[in-house]
Amino acid sequence: MDAITLLGLAMALAMDAFAVALGTGAVLTRLTGRHLFRLGFHFGLFQALMPVIGWLAGQTIVQWVSAWDHWLAFSLLAMVGGRMIHEAFSTEEKAEDRDPTRGLSLILLSIATSIDALAIGFSLSVIGVSIWMPSLVIGLVAGVLTVIGMLLGGRIGDRWGSRVEIFGGLVLIAIGTRILVEHLTG
Repeated sequence: MDAITLLGLAMALAMDAFAVALGTGAVLTRLTGRHLFRLGFHFGLFQALMPVIGWLAGQTIVQWVSAWDHWLAFSLLAMVGGRMIHEAFSTEEKAEDRDPTRGLSLILLSIATSIDALAIGFSLSVIGVSIWMPSLVIGLVAGVLTVIGMLLGGRIGDRWGSRVEIFGGLVLIAIGTRILVEHLTG
């Protein structure tokens, strides 16, 4: 996987975390370094671990899916990207806690924003990509964008959140399409 594709993938996966961080930054009355560290660290950690878990699951069944792995990778990326776009247009209100950077709220947000990375790890496994560098880059990008999102959230609120999720979904669909086209023409 080339560096530009990896960075695009990491940025796309971090869009959920960025959008949640925007909202969190807007909700907190006083944003502190502890808030930034807690959310950035946990989002980055979960974003780094989920692809590894998905990749390990994919390694156990790779011999059965190698003939159609590019279709599977495309389908998973398109599904995740489509879901991100769908959620961006959703009118459901998300419950806010007083401090979403603590306790169970922090864990649930960390899982919710990184579950897409599980499918990405599986996709990388079936197309034969090593997971270690992508996992590291995905986690670092998510952590950094989370902190940036929280800082911006205090200034602009969450009005841009859905646009960011739409962009992330479109990037995932584009990466899936690229994988499919490369395998069909290569």
